[in-house]
Amino acid sequence: MRTPQSTTTLEDQPMPVRAKLAAAWTSFMFLYVYVDILNFFTPGVVEDILDGRVFEFDLSQTFSTTALTLVAIPILMIVLSMTLPPRVNRTANLVVASLYVPVTAFNLVGESWLYFYGLGVALESILLALILRYAWTWPATARLATMATSPDRHGVAARQRA
Repeated sequence: MRTPQSTTTLEDQPMPVRAKLAAAWTSFMFLYVYVDILNFFTPGVVEDILDGRVFEFDLSQTFSTTALTLVAIPILMIVLSMTLPPRVNRTANLVVASLYVPVTAFNLVGESWLYFYGLGVALESILLALILRYAWTWPATARLATMATSPDRHGVAARQRA
């Protein structure tokens, strides 16, 4: 005799925009860093670094400070995405993600390992596109709800009926 199988539907909670943004920036940072780390296995890269050069740049305090800044900004976006007020948060995500699109594409310039860097740039670009989409489509709170709780709510209600 067969018994009826019970099925359980898992509840799909809506994900807050802040969490989506922080998760996307976290994923972006893993890719951003791991592409650089895996690049050390490219023949000649470590030797060039030991000779004081990265890509076409001389290793210097200016280079290292610039590289740290380029990594620190997306790292900070993880926490800022969770803590900034919504309007500032949305703007910051739109601006920073937009600025990182060309920074990400720059990784392809002059590289001979196009499959490796191409995949890295493609994946990072997808995450930046998600960040831009999440920030751009951030749901707005209806002003009516805010006005209904304001001290002048009776005046607002009267104007709405008119």
